[in-house]
Amino acid sequence: MADSVVSDLRGTPRSKVIGSKTYWYDHFRLGNKTIDRYIGEDTPELRSRLERHSEIAKASKQAERERARLMRVLRAEGYLFADVGSGQIVLAMARAGFFRLGGTIVGTQAFRCYEGELGIRIGFDQSAATDDIDIASIERLSLALADTVQPPLAEVFSELQFDPLPAIKSGKTWRWRQTTRQTLVEFLTPSFEDDEAIRDLPALGVSAHSLHFLNYLIADPISVPFLYRSGVLVQIPRPERYAVHKLIVADRRQGEPEVLKAHKDRVQAAFLIEALTETRPDDLAEAYHLALKSGPEWRKRISASLKLMPAAAAMLKQVS
Repeated sequence: MADSVVSDLRGTPRSKVIGSKTYWYDHFRLGNKTIDRYIGEDTPELRSRLERHSEIAKASKQAERERARLMRVLRAEGYLFADVGSGQIVLAMARAGFFRLGGTIVGTQAFRCYEGELGIRIGFDQSAATDDIDIASIERLSLALADTVQPPLAEVFSELQFDPLPAIKSGKTWRWRQTTRQTLVEFLTPSFEDDEAIRDLPALGVSAHSLHFLNYLIADPISVPFLYRSGVLVQIPRPERYAVHKLIVADRRQGEPEVLKAHKDRVQAAFLIEALTETRPDDLAEAYHLALKSGPEWRKRISASLKLMPAAAAMLKQVS
C-alpha cells in the first residue's frame, strides 16, 4: 500500500532542499502552469519507489484487488473496520492528498488502527465507537511544502454533506459536521505559543485549533492501512506516544462534561501500556522518559493520571 504514493505520478520526480531536509515533488505542466505536487520527505525507501514508479503504476490495479482480498480476510477475522461515514471522509481526504501533505489521524479512529500495527485485539470498552475524526498537522510543515490538497477540502466536505461549524474568528473554520450521519471532523495543530489559538494550515486548506503537548504526539508518525473498502493509507501517531499523550490529555480534561472523555483516555492509555510492555518495552520506555524530560507541567499531568492507574504506573516503572 505504501507504493501508492508514487503510482499516479503525472510528470518527473524532482527534489527540493528546504531548510535542513530534502523533499520530493511530482513536477508536471497543467495548461500554462507548472505544478510541483508534493510526494514525500526524502528517504531511501521513497527513492527506491521513485526509481520503480513505472513498474509500480502497472502493478497498482492488481495490488488494489489484492488489498481488497486482504480486507475481506481481516473482516472475517473480526478486526475493527471503519463505519461508512468515517470511511468515506478518510478516503476522500486521502484522494485529495491530505495524508500525503502531513495530515495525521489522532484520537479513537487512530487508536482502532493499532489492532493491525500491534497484532492485538481491541474490545468495545477501549474503542468505544465514535463518529468524531480528529486530524492533526504541523503548521510549519504546511508552510514549507508549497503544495495544496486538490480538490480543496471545502469541496470534499460539501460533496459528503458536511457543513462548517461556526467559529469565533470569521474565516477560521476548523470543524465540520456531516448532516446525515453527525460525523464530526476537527483539525488540530501543535501550539508553540502561550495560547491555544486557531491557526492556518495552508497546505491543507483549513484552519486548526492549536494545542499544547500535541507536537509530542504527532512527531514521527507511522503509515498504516485504515480499514475501509480496499484499505486507505493514512498516518497515525506511534502507539507509545499515543499512550503517554493520553495520560496528559486525561488530566487536562476538567469539569463534568469531560469526565467520560478523561475516563476513555485512561482506558486507552492503560490498554496500550499493557500491550507495549509485552511487545515494545524499549519504545514505551523511550517515549515515557522523553515526556518526563519535557518539563514540570508534563510530569505533573502524567503523575496525576497514573495515581488513578496503579497497574499502568507499575508497568511503566517496570520498563523504565
